Amino acid sequence: MKKFCGALLIGFVVLGIKAQEVVLPVDFRQQNLTEYNSSLINPSYSLNRNNPSSVALWARWQWQIYDADPTSLFFNYTTRLNEVSSAGVGFFQHNTGVFLNTGAAVNYAYNIELSENVFFGVGLNLFAYQQKLADERFFIPNPIQTSIPNDFIIQMAPGINLSVDRFNLGLVSENLFDYNFSTNERNTSPDDRMFLALASYDFPVSVLSTDESSILRPSIYYKTIPGLDNQVGLTTLLTTNKYWAQAGYNSFYGISGGIGGRFFKRLSIGALVEVGTSSNVKGMDPSFELVTSYKIGKLETPEEKLEEQLIAAEENKKEEELLEKESLAEELSKAEKLALEREIKKQERLAQLDAKRVKDSLDIAAKQADVAIKESKRDIKRKRDSIENANAEKALAATKALEQQRKQDSIALVISKEAEAVALLQQQRKDSIAESEAALAEAERKQAELALKNEVVKPKAGERYEEVAKEGALSPGYYLIANVFGTKKYFDAFMIDMKKKGIDAKSFYRELNKYNYVYLAKFTSIKEAREARDSGLNGKYNEKIWIFRVTGE
Repeated sequence: MKKFCGALLIGFVVLGIKAQEVVLPVDFRQQNLTEYNSSLINPSYSLNRNNPSSVALWARWQWQIYDADPTSLFFNYTTRLNEVSSAGVGFFQHNTGVFLNTGAAVNYAYNIELSENVFFGVGLNLFAYQQKLADERFFIPNPIQTSIPNDFIIQMAPGINLSVDRFNLGLVSENLFDYNFSTNERNTSPDDRMFLALASYDFPVSVLSTDESSILRPSIYYKTIPGLDNQVGLTTLLTTNKYWAQAGYNSFYGISGGIGGRFFKRLSIGALVEVGTSSNVKGMDPSFELVTSYKIGKLETPEEKLEEQLIAAEENKKEEELLEKESLAEELSKAEKLALEREIKKQERLAQLDAKRVKDSLDIAAKQADVAIKESKRDIKRKRDSIENANAEKALAATKALEQQRKQDSIALVISKEAEAVALLQQQRKDSIAESEAALAEAERKQAELALKNEVVKPKAGERYEEVAKEGALSPGYYLIANVFGTKKYFDAFMIDMKKKGIDAKSFYRELNKYNYVYLAKFTSIKEAREARDSGLNGKYNEKIWIFRVTGE
């Protein structure tokens, strides 16, 4: 604690000697960081405002000419770890007017989805730095502090940000916890905590015809700095894919204005000038800031990345799907033909068995008739032998007549049974032929449906077309895709715009690439889909549309 009191005493001495200069707050003076390195304002901003993955440099010359030593310097690398977290590491140098702090900074942020449009971001900045006097010429040894301080300090700055659709509300403490390892005690007292509350809203704007992600972001903040007046500020940022511009006001530092450009899709360079307007700093030289950022890694927008994936998938799967469809159709055709042949043979065998059974029945009937005739003859012979009177001839004649009648009845019975058997055989043959024809017609119908389902659509020159067998719960058909989004807030804005235009747009989510597809209509044939696309949905939608087909399994 003695070293800390000594440092304060040194500060008072320096301020006393340089009494004609304005006392600077001990904060990072980062109120103008809106486009890059904004994690220095709130650590949770590295999730969506640091443009990861990139390296960025921020330098500020406080009330000095541009070639003097910077009073604030921050060089930072930020990368996205996954869809919900990001991290960064950097170097910083900060001149508070009394002390010169030089060290490293580490950032981590995590995003929590509370509901469909509500997210809660948490983050932490960890600073580790060496602290020494900014100007050792004014150091005077004293009983409390006999040597020039050179302390090693750890400082933590946690922050949170609540995002509701396009509205953001954040809170951060720049020095909620700190520790001086040289004195083995807290570097500052609990009464010296600095807090910053910031609110902003993103308005989508149409500035460039090639940029659908331009936004206008007004912000308001309130900052408490112990020992000095609290700061109130306003900033407004306009950002596009070609340039950015901003204007701001801080109750202590004054008004500011800056502009920057983006070059070669990777490099961004910008500058800002701040002029004091309050009574404390009025008349001081302007402050200058320089911002530079460079994107690292593969450079492509979500739309370009999606298009590349679609082209690669189409090239890799086109031949495989075609061969698979041809093979499937051929195997199905062979299987259906084989099944039909087996069914016909089965019906023929059944018909042969029926004919054999009829023939066997006829043979049995004929044998029974022969037996009956023989038995009748024996009966007649016995009766003839037993007739002893004059009526024997008459009885014999009656017996012969009876025999003749029985023969006629037997023959008529055999003929009737044979006719019934022939009729039954003919009917069975007709039924077999009818069943065969029905099976053949059913096979031809299935083959026709399969051919329609597996119809190969040949994209026209310049036509964007994608085809998959199955996509989630989507039913087979042709979908007119208007746009694809990887960022939820741009997706929501587009759906709202479609509703305002009176278009009942729908969407589906693809697990393959984690993007939302917005489609305007669905059709059952490629002809209808192309006519609707070429007509701009009957004049309702004049932007670019492409076709996404689900064939079905």
